[in-house]
Amino acid sequence: MSIEIEKGTTALVVIDLQKGIAAMGRQLAPYDAATVVRNSSSMADAFRKNGMPVFLVHVVADEKERLNVTADDPGWSSSAPRPADWADFVPELGPKGTDIVVTKKQWGAFYGTDLELQLRRRGIKTIVLCGIATPYGVESTARFAYEYGFQQVFAEDAMAAMTAEMHSASVNNVLRRMGRVRKTAEILASL
Repeated sequence: MSIEIEKGTTALVVIDLQKGIAAMGRQLAPYDAATVVRNSSSMADAFRKNGMPVFLVHVVADEKERLNVTADDPGWSSSAPRPADWADFVPELGPKGTDIVVTKKQWGAFYGTDLELQLRRRGIKTIVLCGIATPYGVESTARFAYEYGFQQVFAEDAMAAMTAEMHSASVNNVLRRMGRVRKTAEILASL
């Protein structure tokens, strides 16, 4: 399905394409990290070329800063120290020029950050969302965006999860109810 994107009121929001997370590489599905980075970078370059805002979101939190909830499956928590460049964006992505960097401490990009304020100040009504991991950072951000009233477009082939099933469940059961799911090529063609 084709899609129309209003250039003056649309921004790209890229979730957690940072060295430490992209290093998961082939452990991701249905797309590996290289594919997600390539597709996200293509969109970022197109948005920049069209004078549209690009928001790069990364998680920067040590053990003391992270949300440490009691959970049956604590997920990725590890006491091992992370490399110094773990939170740095992958070089293919940036940041470049007028990109806006958002630093978060948890899965979603809205809670505890100024993302909503930055979007509203720029008159943004629609966000194109991509990144790693689909059911965590992307979906958590999408849920807040939905509740804040933003229109959303999800670049399905610029997202990945730990399994294809996790990605598919998030895309088909949640994201399609909050916005429009499209391939990177369709989004680029609309610009």
